[in-house]
Amino acid sequence: MSRTFFITGTDTGCGKTTVTVAMARRLAENGRRVACFKPVASGCQWQDGGWRNDDALKLMDAASEALDYDTVNPVALEEAIAPHLAAQRAGIEIDIETLSAPILRSTADVSLVEGAGGWMVPLSKKSMTADLVKRLEAEVILVVGMRLGCINHALLSARAIAADGLKLSGWIANRLDPDQPVQGDNIRTITDFLGPPLAEFSLKNGLTLDRRLDDL
Repeated sequence: MSRTFFITGTDTGCGKTTVTVAMARRLAENGRRVACFKPVASGCQWQDGGWRNDDALKLMDAASEALDYDTVNPVALEEAIAPHLAAQRAGIEIDIETLSAPILRSTADVSLVEGAGGWMVPLSKKSMTADLVKRLEAEVILVVGMRLGCINHALLSARAIAADGLKLSGWIANRLDPDQPVQGDNIRTITDFLGPPLAEFSLKNGLTLDRRLDDL
């Protein structure tokens, strides 16, 4: 059965792309057909006749299913600012159906969809990130950047996801700051409220996990 996971984060720069790339490769190694998507990306460069985003290109490289750029990233915005503002300044209306259509057509075993910024990011004056996730009927995975403030960011994000009526399938601890004091205690505190992480990630060790992520 095909499953769609929406990868959100506690904030911008928490490591969503790095973790999604690692997830895609891990699932592909386990024999899954994996498609990756970045529906909206701000902060793009002009390449090969169009706007291209580094994160979207990394996702394309990690996926086992080959898709063209416009399918992976249908809304590519030049300015590295909030996507709804970048779209307004570019004269573009971000539409949920336009974003969701290529993902809903996916025949991969697993579709990984990376969001922009954190959970409460507007996509337009009329829509929020949650509206896209609902249209996709996706399960949510929260990437928690392990740094000062992460407990608050994680629990607030999880509460907002639940308030929007969506399922949080799990969270991933991204060890951004190896020198963060009591990092293990922070992970244990989040675990007390959200359950154990699906995996932990660090640049040194990559993705370390038990069977929870493999069993998705």
